[in-house]
Amino acid sequence: MTRDLIEVVNIKPKTAEQSKVSIGNLMHLEQANMNGNVHGGEIMKFMDNAAGIVAGRHARANVVTARVESLEFHCPIHIGNLVTCLGQLSFVGNSSMEVFIKVLVEDLTKEESPKIASTALFTMVAVDKNGQPLSVPPLEITNEEERKLFEEGKKRYLAYKQKRSKGKELT
Repeated sequence: MTRDLIEVVNIKPKTAEQSKVSIGNLMHLEQANMNGNVHGGEIMKFMDNAAGIVAGRHARANVVTARVESLEFHCPIHIGNLVTCLGQLSFVGNSSMEVFIKVLVEDLTKEESPKIASTALFTMVAVDKNGQPLSVPPLEITNEEERKLFEEGKKRYLAYKQKRSKGKELT
């Protein structure tokens, strides 16, 4: 059984700062193709893990990936590069959370700033032990940038819900 309605009503809001994550990883030979470029799937898995940590911290529950949007690869990542995955909540619904993920790549042999290698939006859903959605704390907005991210995320959320309900009508 999911959380009681009384408990759901009393969930205290949390800030995006409380669940932010930054994870670094050095890229190895087994993660790359014959040209020395790291496989996109390796980066996607890294991004998914970071999104799961962000959502799990916010919900304090098990989370699953429901959707990935706007996944873009901006530059190649090579063996020996340091890859840093930054994750932050951008929108929170009842049980779903949108997490913005940015991947930075840094060549440790050069005096250069890290570059943005990839970006994506992951929708994560909190679930109970039976796989049923759980309510999550609301997102407390603390600054104008967070407000902008939240409003953009809300538009995507509502557009997806509308698209999904139209799809159900067709079946």
